[in-house]
Amino acid sequence: MIEPVAYVQIRDGKAYSVLRKGTPNDEYTPVYTAEQLRPRVKMTQAEFDDWHELYECNTLFSSAMALLDDDEEVEKYHNIYMKIYKGKDELNIKNEVVFAKLWSDYNPDNPEETIEIVPNMKWFVRNKQKGKDDVIDYLMIDDDVWFGWHPFVTRDEATAFDTEEEAEKWTNPLTEAVQLPVEGE
Repeated sequence: MIEPVAYVQIRDGKAYSVLRKGTPNDEYTPVYTAEQLRPRVKMTQAEFDDWHELYECNTLFSSAMALLDDDEEVEKYHNIYMKIYKGKDELNIKNEVVFAKLWSDYNPDNPEETIEIVPNMKWFVRNKQKGKDDVIDYLMIDDDVWFGWHPFVTRDEATAFDTEEEAEKWTNPLTEAVQLPVEGE
């Protein structure tokens, strides 16, 4: 649980005082957390690298967004382009607003104030039960042909899927699709 950063004292349905520091007692009610006060945009390291380069190379948000309309530049900034524009049209507009606000609040000297780096998550298919020596077997596919379960295949060697739907196509009653961080990226 994230600790609140402000509390309010309420008596008879009216707010009397705000406590920002110290240990609150039962008379004080939490008002908000630091994350609620200033939410951070979650990005993978690759998305952040694209974002930072785009920010450094452009003085205006509109010029950065214009670059993302250029097919050649989309390849260069593929990760951040996918972060902003993947999904439905309503989501794209919402994402543009989020990134416009991020552009105005972003401080390249302290990026952690506005951006949270999260691990890159992918979907994997694995056995529901542990095998020999408590090892979990993962599915490995090559050219869409299932070669079967290989004992001791690590998650690094397993096939990673971008969506849950893709992974679910390869499950059976003995396996499950799970979302896990991708190691080494």
